[in-house]
Parts: sequence; C-alpha cells; structure tokens
Amino acid sequence: MNFKAALFDLDGVVFDTEPQYTVFWGQQCREYHPEHPGLEQEIKGQTLVQIYDAWFSGPLEAEQVVITERLNKFEQQMHYDYIAGFLDYITSLRQKGVKTAVVTSSNQPKIQAVYQSHPEFRSLFDAILTSEDFERSKPDPDCYLKAAERLGVTPDESVVFEDSFNGLKSGRAAGMFVYGLATTNSAEKIAPLCDQVINDYTLL
Repeated sequence: MNFKAALFDLDGVVFDTEPQYTVFWGQQCREYHPEHPGLEQEIKGQTLVQIYDAWFSGPLEAEQVVITERLNKFEQQMHYDYIAGFLDYITSLRQKGVKTAVVTSSNQPKIQAVYQSHPEFRSLFDAILTSEDFERSKPDPDCYLKAAERLGVTPDESVVFEDSFNGLKSGRAAGMFVYGLATTNSAEKIAPLCDQVINDYTLL
C-alpha cells in the first residue's frame, strides 16, 4: 500500500491495556450494576461519555465524579506495554517518510501518564490528538478527519489502526483504509468493519 499517514488509536492498538481496563470496569460494574454480570465486556471500546450516558446517568449521575477520580488514579498506575511489533513498525514508517498520529478518546491526564512511562512516546508521532481536540466522539469520523487535516493529508492517503467497534466505524466513516486489531474483540467480530484484520504488527 502507498499511504502518506498512519493514524493509531491508543488502547488496544499502541498499548496492550485493554485487559487492565476490563479489570477496572469489572469492579465498577459489580458495585453499581450487580444485576448485570459481564457488563464490563459489553462496554469494551466505548468512550467514557458513552459509558456514562448508557449506564451511569439518572440516579447514578452523581457517581460519575467518583468513578472518574478512580479511573484517573488507575491510569496513573497502569502498565503501558507496546503491542507486539509496534515499535519496529512505526519506526519503519517514519523512516519511509510516512506521517504518524495518535487519535484517542483518552484525555490529557492519561496521556501525561503515558509520557511518564514512555519518554520516547512523543517522538514517535507527528501529532497526538486526545478527547479535548474533538467535538464528537467515535464512531463519528470527526477525530480522524481532524487528524488528517492536522497532518496535511487527505482521507484516501491515510490508514487507520483500530480495535474497538466504534473506532473501526469511525475510520470507515472517514473514508480511510482500516486495519482492525483483534486485541479487544475477536477477528470474526471486527472483520466486517475493517479492510484487513491483524493480530499485531509483526507481519506488516
């Protein structure tokens, strides 16, 4: 493929963090929704706003502040391990002149935790876009279109790397070639939403 820009989601795409989030949300769901076992599996890949709107609104709205504080503390202590082959792959892209960006629904406090864990992280990307940069959340294409504009490329010159259903839909809606990583959901489930499924970056 000839493309000028590679746009990466963060969790489950750059870092293998999804199992840790499953633990965190499992704790919250058991506390607030014991009547719905396995809820943490259903909300995988959703943004915080989407989770709150669907499951922590109404009588539980006041608990959003508590959960957000817990989440911020949790993210400061998480392990940020790169997906297999990612570092070699993005290094090769940059050597070829391909522009790179992170496009994540995570917020700035989370990104600051990433910087502390990986001082080299900034140097891997030409742009890092977080939730503060977008008006509309995935699956809306707003985030990926803004990233392409930031890098000075068109959608058909860009490829997206995503793992969640909403993220895959966002990349598709932006008119970009979409790689789906089977890190959060099975290859069978994400295949209809992307152009190519990969387990990691070792074979790219």
